Amino acid sequence: MGSAKLTLDDREYELPTVVGTEDEVGIDISRLRGQSRLITLDNGYANTGSCQSSITFIDGERGILRYRGYPIEQIAEHASFSEVCYLLLEGDLPDQAEKERFDHELTYHSMLHEDMKKFFEGYPPTAHPMVILSSMVASLSSYYPSANKEDKLRLNMSRLLAKAITIAAFSYKKSIGQPFMYPQNRLSYTGRFLDMMFSVPAEEYTVNPVLEDALNLLLILHADHEQNCSTSTVRMVGSSGANLYASIAAGICALWGPLHGGANQKVIEQLSMIHEAGGGYRKFVDKAKDKNDDFRLMGFGHRVYKNFDPRARILKKAADAVLEDLGVDDPLLEIAKNLEQVALEDEYFVERRLYPNVDFYSGIIYSAMGIPTNMFTVMFALGRLPGWLAHWKEMRSDRATRINRPRQIYTGATERSWVPLADR
Repeated sequence: MGSAKLTLDDREYELPTVVGTEDEVGIDISRLRGQSRLITLDNGYANTGSCQSSITFIDGERGILRYRGYPIEQIAEHASFSEVCYLLLEGDLPDQAEKERFDHELTYHSMLHEDMKKFFEGYPPTAHPMVILSSMVASLSSYYPSANKEDKLRLNMSRLLAKAITIAAFSYKKSIGQPFMYPQNRLSYTGRFLDMMFSVPAEEYTVNPVLEDALNLLLILHADHEQNCSTSTVRMVGSSGANLYASIAAGICALWGPLHGGANQKVIEQLSMIHEAGGGYRKFVDKAKDKNDDFRLMGFGHRVYKNFDPRARILKKAADAVLEDLGVDDPLLEIAKNLEQVALEDEYFVERRLYPNVDFYSGIIYSAMGIPTNMFTVMFALGRLPGWLAHWKEMRSDRATRINRPRQIYTGATERSWVPLADR
C-alpha cells in the first residue's frame, strides 16, 4: 500500500492509497476529516469511490465491461439470465445441480400472494408501471418479514427475482385493462414474463424464441454497471439497515429518473418527434452538430464509455435479428437505422466518439417487441435487479460499511438574530 500527500497552508497530510485488482488506484480519505477537519468536494461523486467491490469492472477508455471477471461479450454469447443472476449473487458460475436448484427457486416463487391483487386494483389505470413496481416490491416486506435474517437472505433474493417479473407483467395488464395472467412453470424465466405480458384468456399464445433470446440478452446486458445512481441508492439505503425489499424499492425509484433508466424511452420519444416533423432526420443531425443549438440526439455517447459501449455492439446484432424475424415495418425504426448509419460514419460523431449506446438499441428492440414506452424503465429494472441484490449483499457483508452520511460545504447565511413577526 502506497500513500499520497496533501499540502494545505504549510501543513501536510499523508493519505494511504488503495490499489484494485485491475490496478485502479484510489486515495483513501476516510480519516482526513478526523486529522484536519477538511473534507473533499466532488459534485455528483464523479471522482469518489464509495466502496470497494468485487462484482463488476468497467474500463470506459477501453470499452471493457466484466461481471465477476467474465467479459460481457462471452457472457452475452453463452449465458442465460438466471446464470448471470447466480454469478452476480454468489461470485462464481453454478454447476449443473446449482443451476437446476436456482432455476427451480425462480420458478417456484414466481406466484404472488392472492391478497396482493387487491393492491393492483387500487391503482388508477393511468398509474405508471414504475409506481406500481416500486410500491409492490416495498410491500413484499410485509409478507416476508424475515427479509434481513441472515439464514433467509438467499431465499428472499430468489423470491424477489422470481416475483419481479410477475409484478411487472401485472402492472402492464393493469394499465391496459386486461386480466392478469399467472406465471407458467413450464416456461423459462424470460418466457414466463413474455407469456404473462402478451397472452390473454381463451387464446393460445406461443412465446417467440427470437424474442425470448433477445429479452434474455437485454436483461443480461443491464444486470449490473458498477456504482451507478440506482445501485448507489440501494447501497446507501441499505447502509441504514433498511430491509432488502425497501432498499431495492429505493433503487427502482432512482432508476425511474429520465437521466438514468428513462434514457431508452427518450430515444423512442425523440424518434417519434422526428417522424411527426416529416421524418427529415438529417435536419436533426445538423441541429445536433450546431454548437449554438441546444438540441442533442438521444442514445448517442455515454458518460462512462469513451470508446464504443461494448453492450451496444452486442445489441446491434440482436436488434437486426429481431427486426428481421418480426418483419417490422415501422417508420420510427427506419429513422433509427438512418441515424445509426450517420453516427457510425459521420466525422463529427466519430471524432467525438458519439456512437449509438445501449439505450439506443434497447429502445428499438423493446419497441419492435411490442413493449410500450412506459414499460421501458420497468424492463431496465428487471435486468438491473440481480446487480442491486449483489451489491446489497456485498454491502451487508463488508465490515467497512458504515451508514452513508455525505458531508457538504455550507454556503448559506451566517449567524443572524431572529426578528419577531410584528417587527418584520
